[in-house]
Amino acid sequence: MLENIKSSYLIRVIFSYIDDEKRRLRIFKDNKSLQKLNNINLVNYKIFSGKYIIYDEIGKGKIYNAYEDTLIYDGEILHGEKNGKGIEYGFFYKFEGEFVNGKRNGKGKEFLIEIKGVKKIEILIFEGEFLNGERNGEGKEFDKKGNLIYEGSYLSGNRFNGRGKEYDNNGYLKFEGEYLEGKRWNGKEFYLNHKNSELKDGKGFIKEYYSNGDLYFEGEYLNGNKKGIEYYINSPSYTFKFEGEFLNGKRWNGKIKEYNDVSTLKFEYEYLNGKIMNGKEYDENNNIISELKEGKGFSKEYDDSGQLIFEGEYLNGERNGEGKEIGFGGIYEGQFLNGKRNEEGKEIGFGGIYEGQFLNGKRNGEGKEYNGDHDLIYEGQFLNGKRNGRGKEYYFIYNIYRNSKEIMKLDGQYLSGQKNGKIKKYNEIGELIFDGEYYYNHKIRGREYNKGKLEYEGEYLYEKKWNGKGFDENGILIYELKNGNGKVREFYENGKLEYEGDFLKGKRNGKGKEYDDNGKLIFEGEYLKGKKWNGNAKGYYYMSGKLEYEIEFSNGKRNGKGKEYSINGELKFEGEYLNGIKWNGKAKEICSGEIFFEGEYLNGKRWNGKGKEYNGGILKFDGEYMNGKKIKGKIYNLKGQLLFDGELFNERIWIGKRKKYFDFGKLRFEGEILNGEINGKGKEYYDNGKLEYEGEFLNGKRNGKGKEYNYNGELIYEGQYLNGERIQ
Repeated sequence: MLENIKSSYLIRVIFSYIDDEKRRLRIFKDNKSLQKLNNINLVNYKIFSGKYIIYDEIGKGKIYNAYEDTLIYDGEILHGEKNGKGIEYGFFYKFEGEFVNGKRNGKGKEFLIEIKGVKKIEILIFEGEFLNGERNGEGKEFDKKGNLIYEGSYLSGNRFNGRGKEYDNNGYLKFEGEYLEGKRWNGKEFYLNHKNSELKDGKGFIKEYYSNGDLYFEGEYLNGNKKGIEYYINSPSYTFKFEGEFLNGKRWNGKIKEYNDVSTLKFEYEYLNGKIMNGKEYDENNNIISELKEGKGFSKEYDDSGQLIFEGEYLNGERNGEGKEIGFGGIYEGQFLNGKRNEEGKEIGFGGIYEGQFLNGKRNGEGKEYNGDHDLIYEGQFLNGKRNGRGKEYYFIYNIYRNSKEIMKLDGQYLSGQKNGKIKKYNEIGELIFDGEYYYNHKIRGREYNKGKLEYEGEYLYEKKWNGKGFDENGILIYELKNGNGKVREFYENGKLEYEGDFLKGKRNGKGKEYDDNGKLIFEGEYLKGKKWNGNAKGYYYMSGKLEYEIEFSNGKRNGKGKEYSINGELKFEGEYLNGIKWNGKAKEICSGEIFFEGEYLNGKRWNGKGKEYNGGILKFDGEYMNGKKIKGKIYNLKGQLLFDGELFNERIWIGKRKKYFDFGKLRFEGEILNGEINGKGKEYYDNGKLEYEGEFLNGKRNGKGKEYNYNGELIYEGQYLNGERIQ
């Protein structure tokens, strides 16, 4: 039956047993030895694309990546391909629109996905028409801030073909007209929405400006190439950056100059056919400090902002010999040939350090990689910039006992940057823990060891034990896996038991126990598809080993009774969970060792019922909450003095008693609050503690009957007040 079914037609809902077999075949596809081992005839399974489909209904379904079980398409499907309306997912992009025979065709939208914290943010970058998977027809393009930067025609994915409009970052029109092969051809150029120049048949005189309004370029435009003068930003009129011809946006033939702050020449260079052929650099006294003649000599290069990007030897107008390259990604020091990194060199970047051989600008040959602290993490062979051939990886462990000898982590073969072929892995104390074969970063067969003793021998599927045998420390067979099913024991690299229990299709499934790397039991119960499902769980802080939580699991989430503790051992929460959320119970919220809330949870909201808030360990509120908001209670200042006692509305004091204090702490006012204002009876005091006024208030002002006293406490007025003033 299976011989006549293509992988794109596999329906997981109906043929559930096919899914794991299909995945195995994907790994075996290019591995003849495994094909023989498993007696698999790939002739009958020609199309295994690494994808599978789950149909929601006829003509609609979801396509998943078989390697990671991640959703890559959701929509209409015909003949096992994307056909009709749907959504295509990638890690950094999303497409929503129409498809024909698996390709984007018709109208659609492209989104860029940015990860900020735990949130995924979708940014619309294109909306328009597609053909055969590429932008074709009318469309609009946006920058990351949502600003329209182009609207018009597209051809074969290029936006500059046919009629269109370009805009700057502020939304001002830059160009409107026709494009030819990606170049402006016929139309008008604008500056701040005002016509600046005009092009006809790719010819014209143009001006371009920096965003601050300074002139950037003026000159001729011919067949998409410029000829004229470039200027520095914020520069005096006598300075210019480059004067000459451009080809495909690059300086081609001409001269470049830069002046220092006192208008004396800093350097000057001459370009010929895109190469720097002649040039001089001067010090502040106008003395020549480097010179290039006919493309030969020692010289320096600078970017548009005047930052040094290269210094070294030139030959035939290109970097040749010793040199130093400086860029955003880091620094390179070493040999160059015809403008590219070649032979021995050293790269220092944000991701670490590389020392070794280069060819045509890429890592090729023997080399070493280090982290930022110059700890060796890899040594071996490279090809086209990637690890390729024999190589070794190393641990870098920081402790006071560390010696200069590196600890090997892995020894084996690489292909195109991935582990591929025979591999040996070691733990941090140098013990062999795995000896076997990898296929593009995935274990496929081998042996695992625990403290020098064979623990497992067999095959793997996506890093999971699949077909093999497990042994105890005495070499006695204790379990056997077939197609990922059976009882299993798994170990940490330090030799401690990690899991013992049931496996189904290579994943924890059924009854089992899980331990941390210190041997403490952290879960006992049932698993489903590799996840804790029903049982009791405990968690511990990594550094201290202290208990962090003890919680009941149900249906794969925290459900039932549980407790959470701070790193200092204080109880943070005790109560019930529902679907992984603290639901009902008492809790403490602790940050950096200091409590900032203690109170009750109700229906998943942490502030329902009685609670207290703190600031720096000092009580600032004691009262009642509803839906996360204070509704009634006492408010204190940072000195612990009572400010308010009563009811609140939208977090504002509303009805109750209010107190105010001088900065030095003495009482300034006490009285009644109604509707958020001082309304009713109240008292005001002098800074010496003597009574200043007692009586009635309205909307924060003295109003009604009242008595007023002088600084010594003597009565000076008794009568009526209106809007804060005495009524005589």
